[in-house]
Amino acid sequence: MLSKRRLSGSLALVLLVSTAAAEDSPKADLKGNSNDPAKLEFFEKKVRPILVDHCYHCHSADTKPAGGLRVDDRNGLILGGNTGPAVVPGNPEKSLLLKRSSPDNGKRRMPLEGKHLSDEQTEILAKWIKDGAAWPAIRIPATLGRPKAQYEKLKKEHWAWQPLTEPKVPPVKDAPWARDDVDRFLLAKLDEKGLKPVGDADKLTLIRRVTFDLTGLPPTPAEVDAFVKDGSPQAFEKVVDRLLASPAFGERWGRHWLDVARYGESTGPSRNIPYPHAWKYRDYVIDSVNADVPYDRFLREQIAGDLIAKAELGAVKAEIGWAFLSSIVKQHPAFREQDRLLTATGFLALGVKDVNQRFKVRFIMDNVDEQIDTVTRSTIGLTVSCARCHDHKFDPISITDYYAIAGIFTSTDNAAGLRNQMGGGGLAYYVPDMLLRLSSDAPPVPTENVEKLRLQVEEAKKAWDAIRGTPAGMKPAANGQPTQRAFRLKYDRLQSELLALTDPAARGHAVHGVRDAQAIADTEIRIRGEAEKLGPTVPRGFLTTFTVPGAATVNPEQSGRLELANWLTSPKNPLTPRVAVNRVWQQLFGTGIVNTVDNFGVTGGTPSHTELLDHLANRFIADGWSVKKLVRALVLTRAYQLSPEATPANTSVDPGNRLVWRHSPRRLTAEEIRDATLAAAGTLDLKRPVGSPAKDLRMIEMRDNGPEARTINEKADASTHRSVYLPLLRGVVPHALEVFDPVEQTLVTGSRDTTTVPSQALYLLNGPFVRKQSLALAERILKEKDATDVERIRTAYRLALGRTPNEKEIERAQAFLGEYESAVRDLYPDNLAPAPRVVKVVAPAKKVDEPFDPDQIDQTGEAVVEEFIRPADAKAAAWLALTQALFGSAEFRFVK
Repeated sequence: MLSKRRLSGSLALVLLVSTAAAEDSPKADLKGNSNDPAKLEFFEKKVRPILVDHCYHCHSADTKPAGGLRVDDRNGLILGGNTGPAVVPGNPEKSLLLKRSSPDNGKRRMPLEGKHLSDEQTEILAKWIKDGAAWPAIRIPATLGRPKAQYEKLKKEHWAWQPLTEPKVPPVKDAPWARDDVDRFLLAKLDEKGLKPVGDADKLTLIRRVTFDLTGLPPTPAEVDAFVKDGSPQAFEKVVDRLLASPAFGERWGRHWLDVARYGESTGPSRNIPYPHAWKYRDYVIDSVNADVPYDRFLREQIAGDLIAKAELGAVKAEIGWAFLSSIVKQHPAFREQDRLLTATGFLALGVKDVNQRFKVRFIMDNVDEQIDTVTRSTIGLTVSCARCHDHKFDPISITDYYAIAGIFTSTDNAAGLRNQMGGGGLAYYVPDMLLRLSSDAPPVPTENVEKLRLQVEEAKKAWDAIRGTPAGMKPAANGQPTQRAFRLKYDRLQSELLALTDPAARGHAVHGVRDAQAIADTEIRIRGEAEKLGPTVPRGFLTTFTVPGAATVNPEQSGRLELANWLTSPKNPLTPRVAVNRVWQQLFGTGIVNTVDNFGVTGGTPSHTELLDHLANRFIADGWSVKKLVRALVLTRAYQLSPEATPANTSVDPGNRLVWRHSPRRLTAEEIRDATLAAAGTLDLKRPVGSPAKDLRMIEMRDNGPEARTINEKADASTHRSVYLPLLRGVVPHALEVFDPVEQTLVTGSRDTTTVPSQALYLLNGPFVRKQSLALAERILKEKDATDVERIRTAYRLALGRTPNEKEIERAQAFLGEYESAVRDLYPDNLAPAPRVVKVVAPAKKVDEPFDPDQIDQTGEAVVEEFIRPADAKAAAWLALTQALFGSAEFRFVK
């Protein structure tokens, strides 16, 4: 039920809008905008001309927001720029607009260019501020906040928004076939259509399928042999339990959630700033999945981990006493848990950010929108962000619902460590205080050179400020670049060195996350979604699309994220468990019961098995929201263990296999292809690496073809760890992943694209990674000096494809090896040795001759390094070609 506060707020909104429309005149909003004719006339005749003539050319939407300040918008003035509020209504003494334009401000007196304000103009501004800084109110659309008749109809009729049902397990014709109630629901649908499931998969197919599905890795030959030889009824069950207990399970299924969480280690387009601490969130996800943290708790931690930590740590303090607790901060598990929960909130902070956004208020609201989209699509499968500018066109999500949730996030600091600044350079975007500090003690700060560095930084900044933009500064130096650039680079270097010594975040003792803001408040509707155009204020709350009985209202003393998290994870929320089990089903069966896994709205798909979906949702809740129990139950069903073979009769009726009459084959993901290649070659390192190559990057802009990106790519290419641990900066995709449809890191992605394109074949033929691992597999096979070629061929097939080749395949492989080796000997009669195994060819860097803005990053092209893989002799070359052919086969890339 809606709270009385929310109902009264909605009613007030409707009344306010109705009155505004009826009077056809702008009304005052709750930010102090006035409809007092005298004050508005004073503003228009006296104040606005001053702002236009003296301020707009540096501080307006049509020019630039120098210092992050806009003066053509009242809220921009009140929010202020980098140094604080420009206007404090009713208090001229605290208003920076007057302070900065005063003669007392010396060289920094505003405006920097043009005429300064006269005494009369200063008095006008002071009077205007003292009288409340009146500003013409924005006209509110007459339809804003009015109920839509079709919304009520949709709320009652659309299947996804109805409470969970408790469907009875249906009777089936072939009762012995089913092993689980899931099988009975599926078989009942097949019975309705007159279809029969195909036979069971063979053991080789089954162990390869379940091992990839649960761990993202191929089974080893020893694991295959053990399963094939085990004739007990519990043989498959033992395999499943072993895989669920493996650390690889968390790496595989954690990757699924990272797709949904749009995980990335940089901000993305515009100005690509690294997130050097993002890897801690990645590890948090993997550890949580391996520990089988209940899914409802998992969600609450990511949305409100800081608030949970505050409550839990408070309870510990009360129990054992703060004085005692503070003395053992490093050891006490309460503090380790607090750090874990702070890290979890990276879910809300690691999205795409346009740090080059001109206006602070737009930057804030864009980030809020990104958070709303991520939270709602990932958890309840609804496109709530479509209601940012107007009521949702398809789903019953009003603009008031959107801003009820937006108020929760405007009351939350996005502590990603960044701010917006158009055209910033160096560390201009980095704000150390906008990171979450971990409670674990950082090592002592080395004090020897700190003071010396501080003085050097101050001197370098003074020198930079003095020469910047002057004729001497713009004069070309010997290298063709402006003389002032060397001053800027020196300032940046010294500033970075000082931060490296004094900033705990720079030394790794911080995370990207969120926390409650200092100002906790409801927020206003933005008219047409424009951040500066404020309409009526909406009380913080949740969607009214469906009902969650017993949900608590927002705590007025906090942001409301904790109540939002509890609302989302309530057992009475009909969408969260449905969306969760549907995501799991999609990963195991190829297509979700609802095939649009991120959209359960009106434009989304309809369930192929509505009763089964609710059965699984109820079962999920009853099992304590355990993902491992759900996965285990599904892979032990008869349906999961079906053969991949297609029958013409069934295909003609259900070509998409929505009714699950067979197991649908799938192409391996980009990560699985890379990991399987490393596993077969014997080069895969299963240990978790410490951190990420991105952890050493500073929070400054990096270019896609620059030294930072080159270093990241080189480290990714050299890594033999699992793909989930590769650096994943937006726009810098690891070479080994990029052609096989890696996840889009900008949006919630519950289902990846799967394509077959020529670039994939070209990569498998020419890619250095594939060639290098093919050579490693060839050398691994050739190490067995006493083995025959037939035995080696069998080993190659078992390592790459998980099966033994048939006689015809062995004969073909033998003939291929012989012909290839002879051809190589004819081409290279002196043999290939001695030669380096990997040859690197460096193409020269591209130079940019023209000068550039010193605030921008150097766009000089980096040297391109190409690798050529060379086997030691003709025999190794032949085996390399064979193993590469196996890696390039469709059988290697697909799991049945």
